[in-house]
Amino acid sequence: MWRFAPAVVICAIVAGSSQGAPRNVVLMIGDDHGMQVGCYGDKVIKTPSMDRLASQGTRFANAFAAVSSCSPSRAVILSGMFTHSNGQYGLAHATHNFHSFHDVQSLPRQLKEAGYRTAIIGKYHVQPEETYPFTETLPCPGGPRNVAAMAEQARRFMGAQGDSPFFLLVGYTDPHRDAKGFANRPKYDGIETITYKPEDMIVPPWLSDHPEVRKELAEYYQSISRLDQGVGLMLKAIADTGHENDTLTIYVSDNGPPWPGAKTTLYDPGIHLPLIIRSPQQKKAGVVNEAMVSFVDLTPTILEWAGVEKPSKVFGRSLLPILEETRPEGWDTVYGSHIFHEVTMYYPARMIRTRQYKYILNLAHRLEFPFASDLWGSDTWQGVLKRGDNQYGKRTVDAYIHRPREELYDLQADPHETKNLAGDPAHAQTVADLRARLLEWQKKTEDPWLVKYQHE
Repeated sequence: MWRFAPAVVICAIVAGSSQGAPRNVVLMIGDDHGMQVGCYGDKVIKTPSMDRLASQGTRFANAFAAVSSCSPSRAVILSGMFTHSNGQYGLAHATHNFHSFHDVQSLPRQLKEAGYRTAIIGKYHVQPEETYPFTETLPCPGGPRNVAAMAEQARRFMGAQGDSPFFLLVGYTDPHRDAKGFANRPKYDGIETITYKPEDMIVPPWLSDHPEVRKELAEYYQSISRLDQGVGLMLKAIADTGHENDTLTIYVSDNGPPWPGAKTTLYDPGIHLPLIIRSPQQKKAGVVNEAMVSFVDLTPTILEWAGVEKPSKVFGRSLLPILEETRPEGWDTVYGSHIFHEVTMYYPARMIRTRQYKYILNLAHRLEFPFASDLWGSDTWQGVLKRGDNQYGKRTVDAYIHRPREELYDLQADPHETKNLAGDPAHAQTVADLRARLLEWQKKTEDPWLVKYQHE
């Protein structure tokens, strides 16, 4: 199997800005958080902290995960490489046991080598530790849903004396499902309990409107509001420790909401996610950037901020030059790659998405589309099974489970991705063009699944 040659960090860390301040980074990652954010247009959710961060920085309206699965997406964020390139093909924990390649030049590895104090608090969820090394693992009293305690630990880390800049990764667990819902039953000290009524939920088009769906959405929204308070407390810790003017602050989610039709799919509900960046150097605040950006762009963004040259196998581009732009040229295409979620869920697929079209290549399309255990066990999907529903949101149940080899959607005419145009002669040229561009990207990223073109 193809392996990576170790990259060489050519540039040393930039010790400070023109004012001599360090170039610190706080990267906050939500867990299974979709576009349920006030500043992204959700009229029900209460997310004042994320909204405030967006008003101070840049909100990317068209940000896309490169894969809709927890560990693979976090590996993309922390490596700037697609999941088929970095080796984190599926979940890291328990029996799933997927690992990134040992020689991946990850973001924490490069920053640590460049002299940064690097720390993680909360959810880690990638392997192995030598590929994603941190100098400190901060204690997380009560677990990574106890967001107030996490902020206090982060405050101590950021407030520590020293000349070295810091990189802090904050891994929240909200609003991921737990065994009995969304972990809303415990009382979390320092956090207001914000509840929602099922009847007030606006059911998204990729879900069907049933009582159990509305109930689960209300629970999900409560968990998001707890997450938002954690973001607010983290922003306060940054300010209280005197680092608001020297810290690049980022909020992003790893993948879409934990329901069939979103998480684990390359459809937009699974990959179109919030991304908010605040740079102390930007002169414009409250920017809404329409560029199509990918989570492979986060590592090169942070490396540029730190003054560290990105390795050759980092496939993204820095977002720093476009933070104050609204519609920069040359940002009109993103790619996606899925292989596994759980170890039993093999379903390799590749995707190219432009502003108008999405093309998905299902490399093992004869398989039924697999279900993550938490999605299968949800009240939402169990309701589908108990009623024997033929329809699920805008799709039929059969269309969701049985995918063709190729899918093409006109996102302007069909934003919910329900009318597959891949076999339509009127779109043959579009299919041919996107198919060729996807193949070229697979070659560029040295996709091991290229072998399927020769063997099948």
